[in-house]
Amino acid sequence: MNRLVVVSNRVPLPSAGQHAGGLAVALDGLMEKRGGLWFGWSGAVSPDAATTDARIESAGAVDYATVDLTGEEHDRYYNNFSNGMLWPLLHSMSELMKFDRRDARVYRAVNERLAGQLALLIQHGDLIWVHDYHLIPMAAALRAKGVKNPIGFFLHIPFASPDMLGSAPEIAGLVRDLLAADLLGFQTDNDMANFAAAAQIFAGAVRVSPTALSFNGRRVRLGVFPVEIEAHSFARMAAEMEQSEKCLRLKTSLLGQKLILGIDRLDPTKGLMQRVDGYRCLLERSEEQRGKVTMVQVAAVSRKDVSSYRELRDDLDHAAGSLNSDLGEPDWTPLRLLSKATIRPVVAGYMRIARVGLVTPLRDGMNLVAKEFVAAQNPADPGVLVLSKFAGAARQLDAALLVNPHDPDAMADAMEQALRMGLAERQQRWRALWEAIEHRSPVVWGRSFVAGLLRATGTSARVPRQAGVPALAGAATVRLTLEHPELVPAGEVRRLN
Repeated sequence: MNRLVVVSNRVPLPSAGQHAGGLAVALDGLMEKRGGLWFGWSGAVSPDAATTDARIESAGAVDYATVDLTGEEHDRYYNNFSNGMLWPLLHSMSELMKFDRRDARVYRAVNERLAGQLALLIQHGDLIWVHDYHLIPMAAALRAKGVKNPIGFFLHIPFASPDMLGSAPEIAGLVRDLLAADLLGFQTDNDMANFAAAAQIFAGAVRVSPTALSFNGRRVRLGVFPVEIEAHSFARMAAEMEQSEKCLRLKTSLLGQKLILGIDRLDPTKGLMQRVDGYRCLLERSEEQRGKVTMVQVAAVSRKDVSSYRELRDDLDHAAGSLNSDLGEPDWTPLRLLSKATIRPVVAGYMRIARVGLVTPLRDGMNLVAKEFVAAQNPADPGVLVLSKFAGAARQLDAALLVNPHDPDAMADAMEQALRMGLAERQQRWRALWEAIEHRSPVVWGRSFVAGLLRATGTSARVPRQAGVPALAGAATVRLTLEHPELVPAGEVRRLN
């Protein structure tokens, strides 16, 4: 049998209660059903991290192996290169990108150190699944350590066009590193096409089929695997939370006004400033909406050590204060801005009572908030999703009101249309959106990727463990069910990073 080894920047340790969001939401169900090993950063920073072995704890069928980072590694690998360079670059926002060669060196060094620790835990027959932009060099680093197991890599965020990527000094090496994997997965067909073009331009790979590249005598498979939510369980949670104390208090405070709701991390890619501009445009030109609508924007502070995030916090606070000062009344605050995170069940309840869900990123790999908003709605009286056409989710959720977040008038038009929309049209749109997500799940998504990795490497679904190699305490090997990957054109995971 094959054991599944998941490698991610952060590991959702059960002992630390880190299962609340991000990558854990997408993978917890799969790991709990299949068992295996989850490896990555513990989230801790310690001065002796570089000389300390991985720590292992078990919960059920899953082993969690974690390593710490040093202070310099946290600053240069995580803050500066991963989030200060790669994140804006891959989101096609190169104006926010800050490159420093020292950061690039530490980024590679951390990936090599993690690969060395992981290689000690790899068993014969393991399937290795690496996640996201923090670990782009991981497959190549594992190969350099002699690891021959099947390796898959999945990118949760967008992959930019070759023209955009050309502004990054390290990009050719990073593309070559990715080609050390056997299967590369993306959120949308556009992301996959961008990578294939980049691989040909920067690494000299040859496109041998729509879903395969040839590089250094190896065949590298490509696939589109849109990340999903567990729609039915989220819908049940939203219905239950609608009657919770916090949701009832919000309802009461609205005084009968319609709720426009935004749920995001505070991040330059989320289009928060543009969203406020669109809302201001709505109120300035539609006096009849004043006092009849309230916008609640949750913008949970994140990555406080990255300068662009701190600047966004100041700009957003100023824009919200200015809007409320200019357009508010003694008995009406047009925009309520919250910078603290709200727990997922409460968010589900808020979504259920919202008339309009605003999900308008400037660029996003998928954006599960859009799918959660759909799942949270009351089918008898659903709200309306206003969705950026630059979110990967727009490929699946095309019955939403799709907008260009750079156009405040278009944003205002969509919000006004949503607020005025009659029940019959709201129900029709919601039904089409629900049908796009109701039969999908994170577990099916994960199985599809694993099945694609098995096919890409010609690996049997049942590989015996190598004689003399003991399993980790508490680890479970699992039978992997072969399923056809859903190569559907579609594509933020809310992240755990």
